Formats: sequence, C-alpha cells, structure tokens
Amino acid sequence: MKNKICVGSRQSRLAVLQSQMVVDFIRETHPEIETELLTMKTTGDRILDRTLDKVGGKGLFVKELDRALKEGRSDLSVHSLKDMPMELPQELPLVAFSRREDPRDVLVLPEGAETWDKSLPVGCSSQRRILQLQAMYPDVTFQMVRGNVLTRLKKLDEGGYGALILAAAGLKRLGLAHRISRYFEPEEMIPAAGQGILAVQGRKGQDYGFLEGFDSAEAACAAAAERAFVACLNGGCTSPVAAYARIEQGRIRLLGLYYDEETGGWLTGSGEGSAEEPEQLGRTLAERLRREYAAAREEEKAEQGKRQKDKENKGFAGTEEHRESGSPSGERSGG
Repeated sequence: MKNKICVGSRQSRLAVLQSQMVVDFIRETHPEIETELLTMKTTGDRILDRTLDKVGGKGLFVKELDRALKEGRSDLSVHSLKDMPMELPQELPLVAFSRREDPRDVLVLPEGAETWDKSLPVGCSSQRRILQLQAMYPDVTFQMVRGNVLTRLKKLDEGGYGALILAAAGLKRLGLAHRISRYFEPEEMIPAAGQGILAVQGRKGQDYGFLEGFDSAEAACAAAAERAFVACLNGGCTSPVAAYARIEQGRIRLLGLYYDEETGGWLTGSGEGSAEEPEQLGRTLAERLRREYAAAREEEKAEQGKRQKDKENKGFAGTEEHRESGSPSGERSGG
C-alpha cells in the first residue's frame, strides 16, 4: 500500500467537497497515509454555451482526470456517478461507491420567491428532466442552463429563469437544502442512473484496501442495476434513459425510463429481482420496456391504419351515394 495518495478532482466547489469526503475518510482511517488533492478544470467545465449532446457528452467531465490517472499524476479520482460515461477504460475501474445521498431531483425557485412563476422558462439542460417535468406541467417552457450548481443558482437569482431542476444530493452536500422548494419522488421523476452516489475511480492493479469502510455494498448493487439498464439501451451521455434502484431485504426494485430515439416517445416501468444479480435485473427490465414500447407502436400503427381505412370507406360510400342520388338531375333532358 502506498504511503501517499493523490486524489484528482474537478475544480468546482461541489466536486472539491465530494473529493474531500474521500480524503477525510483516508486521513481518519489511515493516518499513516499522506493525502493530496489535485484539482483541474475539465473540458466539460469550460464549454458552457452548448448542451452536452452537442459537444461530446458526459465524457468531457472525466477526460482530464482520466489522463492524470493514466499518467500517474493522481492515484484515484472522485466523481458524481451520474456524470460518468457508461463505458469506462478497462485500466481505470471503479473501485468504490459512497453511501447514497438523497437521489431525488428538486425544484429550486429564485431566492425569496414563494411561488413558481411559470411564465419564465425553467433552467434545465437535461432531456431526462425535461421529458418528465413536461408530463407533469405541459405548459412550462425550458431554456438551457450550464455551469456548476452555484453558477446556476446565481443565474436563477438574477431573474433569468422561473425555476431550476437540480439534484438534491448536490444541494445538500453544499449546505443549500434550504433552497429546495419541492422534491420529485422517483416515481414522479426517475433520477439519472447513479444519482446521489460518489464513485471512486482507480488504476488497475493498484491496492485500494484503504477504502474499505468507505465503499457501500448497497450503493454498488444499486449502481450495477441502474447502469446495466442504461447500458443495455445504449443510453448514458446524452440520452434521457433513466433508472433508480431500491434495495430491501435482499431484493431490488428497479424503476426505468425507456426512450425511443426515432420517435421521441418514452415509457416507464419497474421490475424486481435478487440483489445477487443486479445487472441481470437491469438488462431484463430494459429489454422488457423495449418490447412493450415496440408492441405499443405496432398497435398504434394498426389502429391508425384501421382509422384511415374506415375514413376511406366512408368517403367511398359517400361518393357512391352522391352518384346514385345525383344521377337523375345530372342527365340532360331531350326535347
């Protein structure tokens, strides 16, 4: 085991706070290990004028941290699991998961506001959140907002938006839970896979035994089910596919949101399985929702075809009736 550990982190206040949680754990449980925090601004932090799907997805938040790990400038990186790509380099595995903080999405109003002004747009760049909030509030409009949590709150308080949709976990870790106006239960708005969980990424072959006690088996199980669901549907970077798992008495209940890229349609569903096979549950639910959506589309197409045929038949019958009733007056009289 190394006697000095360098922890890589993004530069935002929230990212540093989250990385410091890991540093503090190492210091408390292994005082013999020297720790250092290496902060850096990622490409995703620099590009703030476009949505993630236009610039390369969530991988932009980890690229620089991955490079530092590969080059040996850092020994581990701390990430919000929801911001991590589904596909990770084999040489940089996830080695620990934190206990889960509140996984819910929340509504945040401008400082001092008591009611939600729906005439102003909701600041939100997540298609997952937009789809589900529009289902609840069809008349609400949306406008892109980028930047870290504090930057977004500043833009909100300056009057640019009527509200923001943010993750409860980040606000609570920043000590800003008082800014939350309304919580959306997972059944109302399914969170992003891994939301509320911190992931520690390391280097293959390195000993991370010093993280024992930080790693949560329950969070790891939930993360495995959620990420398997999203990966099975090729979601992740920009897709609104979502998943949330609850674990009780050795069983997992998984909520999932399936999104069809071709039609823009979506549906939600749930499944249950053994906590011993979280990935299997994730894949099973993903495939089931895919089939259910395809079946619903075929049924809809058949119904549309039937309505069109009925319409054509009625039109044909009307034309025949017109011909029969109109033929005597339509004949020219002789004489």
